[in-house]
Amino acid sequence: MAVEGRNKKERSLYLMLTVALVLVFAGCDGTSESANPNADKPNIIYILADDLGYGELGVYGQEKIETPNIDELARSGMIFTDHYSASPVCAPARYMLMTGKHSGNAYIRANEEWAERGDIWNYEKMAENPALEGQWPIPESTITIGNVLQDAGYVTGAIGKWGLGAPFTEGEPNNQGFDFFYGYNGQRQAHTYYPVYLWRNNKRVALSNQLVPPHQDLPEDVDPYDPESYSIFHDQPDYSAELMGIEMLNFIEENQNNPFFLYYPTTIPHAAVQAPQRWIDYYREKFGDEEPYTTGTYVPVRYPRATYAAMISYLDEQIGEMIDKLKELDIYDNTLIMFSSDNGPQHCCGVDPEYFDSAAPLQTASGRVKGYVYEGGIRVPMFATWEGVIPAGTTTDHISAFYDIMPTISDIIGVDPPDDINGISFLPLLRGDEDAQEQHDYLYWEYPRSGGQQAVRMGKWKGVRSAIISEGSLEIELYNLEEDIREENNIADAHPDIVEQIEQIMGEARTVPELPMFRMEALGD
Repeated sequence: MAVEGRNKKERSLYLMLTVALVLVFAGCDGTSESANPNADKPNIIYILADDLGYGELGVYGQEKIETPNIDELARSGMIFTDHYSASPVCAPARYMLMTGKHSGNAYIRANEEWAERGDIWNYEKMAENPALEGQWPIPESTITIGNVLQDAGYVTGAIGKWGLGAPFTEGEPNNQGFDFFYGYNGQRQAHTYYPVYLWRNNKRVALSNQLVPPHQDLPEDVDPYDPESYSIFHDQPDYSAELMGIEMLNFIEENQNNPFFLYYPTTIPHAAVQAPQRWIDYYREKFGDEEPYTTGTYVPVRYPRATYAAMISYLDEQIGEMIDKLKELDIYDNTLIMFSSDNGPQHCCGVDPEYFDSAAPLQTASGRVKGYVYEGGIRVPMFATWEGVIPAGTTTDHISAFYDIMPTISDIIGVDPPDDINGISFLPLLRGDEDAQEQHDYLYWEYPRSGGQQAVRMGKWKGVRSAIISEGSLEIELYNLEEDIREENNIADAHPDIVEQIEQIMGEARTVPELPMFRMEALGD
């Protein structure tokens, strides 16, 4: 019996009763003969990078940026080549990851600022009034991965960037299935790695940084080639990614004797382009001199390429520390670790995806990465490692998406996911049983921004609508991803039957968005 339709308290009582009945009828007193008391409840860590491109890790072909710890972790498990975010931007991707729904059924379908509250882009006012920060809140009735795991007896933690509900609303992480939260509540605050505060649960924690609002140009009266000209943007005591990394290690240590779920949505490598100096110096020596980035989108940077690479290598360093901590506590073998990114790389703000070939072998050009439903915007790196369960050194081309994480985790811990999700568990695949693995008939995306877009992947076929709002166009582009992974050759005219199938899916896969700002008139909304 599924738990859909019950409120959170009822779900918890229901699952506790179910577990008790299972133990009684099994003639079991609840104790385990295993040396590991949590052997049937593995710890689960889900790491979500922010705007990390498909080709920005060594195991996915990156040659300039060094990620040895992540690469080693990936090679010790299963690497996915055809895994997708559920959206090309932050907030909806995170909503769909948390709920198991695709964008045709999602409550959140784009990044949406809650402008009715006041001057929400004024960082000085946000510092005074936290009610001005944060995104549109998801409803209290939402069932998240956190809820499912809490009900199954897990301690749940979210450390990083939330983006699914402003402070003091029902969308706060503590109201959405997480026992512990530390980091940025809202996305706008995360536009600097040197904020004046972060959140610990529902309270602000003051940091030692000076308030330096992002989105300002380098002053005209300074030398753009002098690193000291950038000091106000980079020389601050509290680097948020470091603080969140410390909290991540503390959460693991404090819960070493409990089954835990750690959701680690790091802000790296999302702009602003800011990193520890020691890593910047390393890549400056490696890359040589470069032109500065001085305009006011996010923050000016003297060495933008070196600093961007430094951010990713710093994340890699943190992952190495996490692995060391798990092994030190002797819980690594009982921990499932998954790693992915919320969408493709951005193409602005001091970030140079073409220099790093960040989406390779997908297109990296502007209009084909973050914010767009082409492959470079939605196909993301993903791997899963679980010692002794997932065959090491394996690669799969199984077509999967964010909304498969909810049913997969539910399958692992032996509970039913909500009934109204779109995901499919890939646990059989993780266990090496490809023959038992169910396949998607299709994956679906819609995004009511950047012109208004829809996409469908159906086996090797990919259909895209790219100007639904801007032009009222319902024309479908068609690509054969087996032969044209870069989506360079629109072959819609040659395959009208496939286009017709995709057009039918685009109509049937979606519901009218509950929130009016996500509706697209040309689709009948």
